[in-house]
Amino acid sequence: MRIQIVTVGTTGSVAPYTGLAHRLLADGHQVELATHAAFEPMVACCGLRMRPLTADPFAGLIAAHAGRARGLAGARALVSSTSRAARALVDDLLAAVDPAADLVLLSTLATPVGWLAAEHHGVPSAGVYLQPDAPTREFGPSTLPWRDPGAGNVRRAQLANGVLDALHRSAVRTARRRLGVRASGAHRLRLQRERAHWPIHHGISPSVLPRPADWRPELTMDGYWWPHLCPDWRPPDELVDFLAAGPPPVLIGFGSMMPGDPEQLGKLVVRALRAAGLRGIVQSGWAGLRASGDDILTIGAVPHSWLLPYTAAVVHHAGAGTSAATLRAGVPSVPVPVFTDQPWWAARLVQLGAAGGVLPIEALTADRLADALQQTVRDGSLTRNARALSAKLEHEDGAGAVARAVGRRG
Repeated sequence: MRIQIVTVGTTGSVAPYTGLAHRLLADGHQVELATHAAFEPMVACCGLRMRPLTADPFAGLIAAHAGRARGLAGARALVSSTSRAARALVDDLLAAVDPAADLVLLSTLATPVGWLAAEHHGVPSAGVYLQPDAPTREFGPSTLPWRDPGAGNVRRAQLANGVLDALHRSAVRTARRRLGVRASGAHRLRLQRERAHWPIHHGISPSVLPRPADWRPELTMDGYWWPHLCPDWRPPDELVDFLAAGPPPVLIGFGSMMPGDPEQLGKLVVRALRAAGLRGIVQSGWAGLRASGDDILTIGAVPHSWLLPYTAAVVHHAGAGTSAATLRAGVPSVPVPVFTDQPWWAARLVQLGAAGGVLPIEALTADRLADALQQTVRDGSLTRNARALSAKLEHEDGAGAVARAVGRRG
C-alpha cells in the first residue's frame, strides 16, 4: 500500500511517527511522512520519504505562551495565536495530502484540515493520535486537569473538544473555500467522523492508560510508537565520559517548551542540583537551557531511548512522549508541566507510582526542585514502580498493532 502519515507540531508530535512509519515500511508498504521541513534530518535517517511543510508556526506559538500575560488577557492572546497557527498550516496541509495514496494517517492537529482533503480526494484515512480524544466516563479530557471516573467526564470532554474545534474554525473555513466545497464547521466535521465510525489508533500503552470500556469499537489503544533510532547515531564522547565518571545523574530538560528565561532557569537548576547533592545532565531543548558547574553537563538532542536508562531520575515537562520514555526506561520522574496535556500526564505518572508529586512550572523554585529530586531518588518504590511498568511495555508492540490493522485493510 501507498501510505502517508501527516503530522504537525513540535518534536514530540513528530518523533513517534518515525517509529510507526518505519514499521509500516518494514512490512513492505511505501511510506511517506509529511511534516515540517525542520524535521527532515530526523525523517531521512529512518529511510523514509518526506513531504516537507514550509509553514511551522509552533516555535512561535510556544514562545508566545511562555511570554504571555496571565489571566483573561493572556488566555485571549493564547487563543488568538493558536487560531493563527492553525490557519498558517492550511495551504500546506491541503497540498500535502496525496491524492494517489491508498491510506492517509492523520495526527490530532492534522485531522481537521487533513481529513477534509482526504475526503475531497476520495482517499481512505484514519487517526493516529498521541493523546486520548474521545469522551469517556473513565477519565477527564487530557487538555484539562486529571479527573477520576465519573459521568461528568463525558460532558467535560465534549466541552473541551468544542473549544479545540472553535480554534480550528477559521482554518476549516479557509480549507473548504480552497477546496470549493460546502461550508461546515470543525465541530460538525467531528460529528461526521464519529457517525462514519472513523477509526482512531492511539499510540498509548494500555498498561499506562487502559482502553475505556465505553469507547466505540473503532477507537483502539495500541501501545506506544517508539521513535526510530537512527542506525548511524553515536553518543558524544563528552557524554559517555560524564556518565562513566560517577553515579547515575538526573536528567533535566523541557523538550520543546520555553518555560521562561533560560538563563534564570539554568541558574535555578544549578542551585537545585547542588542543594540535592546530585550529578546532573541538562538538555538544552528549544529553550536553549544551559547550566555549568561541577558534576553538571549540558547537552543537545540525544535519543531518550539511549540516555534515560543511565539516569537516576528525570525532571521533564510531562509531555506524552517524554513521560512514555521515562516509563520505558524504568526511571522515576519529577514532572514539571507547562501547559496543554502536560498536567494531565503528570498526574497520571503520580497515579502510576512513577512520580512522587507534580511540581507545576509556576511553582518551580530551586528549593522545591531540590526537595523533589531528593525524594524521587531516595524513594525506592518510585523506581520499582517505573521498572515494573517498563517490563510490561517491553512486551507491547504498538506500531505492530497499527501495521496489522493496516494489513487487514488489504
